[in-house]
Amino acid sequence: MSNPSDPGAESRADSRALRAVIELAADGEAFNALATALGQGGRGDAKVEAHVSSPMRPFALAALLEQPEVLRGGPALIVATDDRSARDLAADLTAYLAPRPVRLYPSRGTGYLSHIAPPPHLAGLRVAALEALVATAPGGVAGGGPGTSSSPLQFGPGTPPAAAPVVVASAVALAEVVPEPELRPDGLALHKGEEVDLGDVSELLAEAGYDRVDQVEERGQFAVRGGILDVFGATEERAVRVELFGDEIESLRWFSTFTQRSLGESDKVELAPAAELASEHRDLAALAGAPGEEEDGDERLEIAELLPVERFQAPLGLLSDEAFVAIASVDEIPGALQDHWEDVTAAMHADDARHLYVDVADQLSARASLALSGTESGQKHSLRAQRAEFPSRTPAEGEGELEKLLRSGYRVVVAFERAGEADRARYNLSRIEAPPLRAADPPRDPGVRFAEANLREGFASPELKLAVIPWARLVHRRVGTAAPAQARHRIAAAIELRVGDLVVHEDHGVARFSGFDTKTLAGITRDYLELEYKGGDRVFAPTDQLAKISRYVGADGGDPPLSALGGKRWLTMKARARRAAQAMAGELLNLYAERQVRSGHAFSPDDELQIEFEASFPYRETPDQLDAIDATKADMEGERPMDRLICGDVGYGKTEV
Repeated sequence: MSNPSDPGAESRADSRALRAVIELAADGEAFNALATALGQGGRGDAKVEAHVSSPMRPFALAALLEQPEVLRGGPALIVATDDRSARDLAADLTAYLAPRPVRLYPSRGTGYLSHIAPPPHLAGLRVAALEALVATAPGGVAGGGPGTSSSPLQFGPGTPPAAAPVVVASAVALAEVVPEPELRPDGLALHKGEEVDLGDVSELLAEAGYDRVDQVEERGQFAVRGGILDVFGATEERAVRVELFGDEIESLRWFSTFTQRSLGESDKVELAPAAELASEHRDLAALAGAPGEEEDGDERLEIAELLPVERFQAPLGLLSDEAFVAIASVDEIPGALQDHWEDVTAAMHADDARHLYVDVADQLSARASLALSGTESGQKHSLRAQRAEFPSRTPAEGEGELEKLLRSGYRVVVAFERAGEADRARYNLSRIEAPPLRAADPPRDPGVRFAEANLREGFASPELKLAVIPWARLVHRRVGTAAPAQARHRIAAAIELRVGDLVVHEDHGVARFSGFDTKTLAGITRDYLELEYKGGDRVFAPTDQLAKISRYVGADGGDPPLSALGGKRWLTMKARARRAAQAMAGELLNLYAERQVRSGHAFSPDDELQIEFEASFPYRETPDQLDAIDATKADMEGERPMDRLICGDVGYGKTEV
């Protein structure tokens, strides 16, 4: 058992650690044959088809993306089935390829409003990913808005793989048309020491799609207080505080919007746009949500009236010839596209949907250089692996599983989402030494290594004698996976709805529930909620969207008028409610500002005894529990008086927190 005098000294994370693992792909003949075939082939027409076991695909793709003969200096687009699989694949590729950036390109969703004005965080992800893809042709130009000059991201033959961008997109996202590059807004870069006008910066942020608020809480927001600018970048995981001395940027500090705690300094911050359209084109789309005086304010506004759809095109049409396109699950793409189209046409008018979507299946086939399949029969290339999942429930049982792999000659890497988890695991291993994995030291002999990496999927390859295992797959401590409380209550209420009840849909407004309906489309049977709107218009909401629907509860007990699909009134009501909430937030901000000047007792950081104590817990904490624990500890270690309430449903771990 390892007991370092400095807790965690042996396990200090190497953020590039899993790069050592993908180097081991070259130990396998099957991988080398696949990489050689890709290097010799051309672009498009799915030049290479291969079977790769599902749990091994992130590893195999990451290893291929490090091969210069595969990328040839261009960007890489990896196509997943849907948004969820794209997020998971992007997370795993990020773990393997760190610090190389991997961007996610998600869909806008299925709703009418999500296409008119996508949420800032969603728009930011999409714009940043698209620009990474289209701004990479030799001599190419970035896909920004008017006035954009040559992109700082330019690639060509000889570009090292580490510099080429990687984008993971869902197939349904690639079916959505996007604005031409000239219609997109510009981002903004801020440098420590440069002189800026705070008013001009605020205008630029607004033009880029950012909302001005009293206090930033979400992506796509900014706030100004005196000589301080807080911005939560549309693609960032944390906000940045820009402090000015006169007109000069004195400091750029990352901070947590949850705890307001500083998370480090930076010399430069690049803020991606928080909108897909430049402001002059968004103004037209905003008419759908602007308060109007006309009596016909509920008249449906068509997408073609709000957006310059004649200047939209399919994302794949923007790619350079050098782009490497790989389909991660070619067997599942047709079904995913069909399912999404049915959801879209159930949520909005078919005429609107036809303006926003293209049939992308043929384009994908024409552009793909690699198509991965779950079917092994008839494939020339095959990379086989088992899913790394074990029946163990305790660290001791998990240690037994590791010993079995070692006896079979495996090189084992156990991935931990957080460094603290690795420290706690070490205290529970009595027979196995597990030093940290280092990027510069690939494991060549059987043994166990620990790495800090947020992996969703693990695998065990008999050919490579390599097993990569997320700790959560090795030790199945209980993890809460229930839907958020608000969503659970809505789902329960929806099940109890009676025909004729009034409901509220987040995107479309007040409707009358007409019952459940079962429809079979393209051989697929699904359940829908039938919602009736003004004028007899109907929306069939899939049951997987129940979290967006709640029973109507009126303050005066009267029945409100039904909303019109695509009308202004519902958007106006939401805007008023948002303004009222912002006003209340301003009052609370003033109240809590008074608390900031007081001092309290600061507790010491965690020591070895604390780590041992936490390691003894029988259950694996959920991400929300870990966030609550970290935030509470940060409060207790600070000098300001603690003001935090731990709340949660019965059985959700309040006692452990």
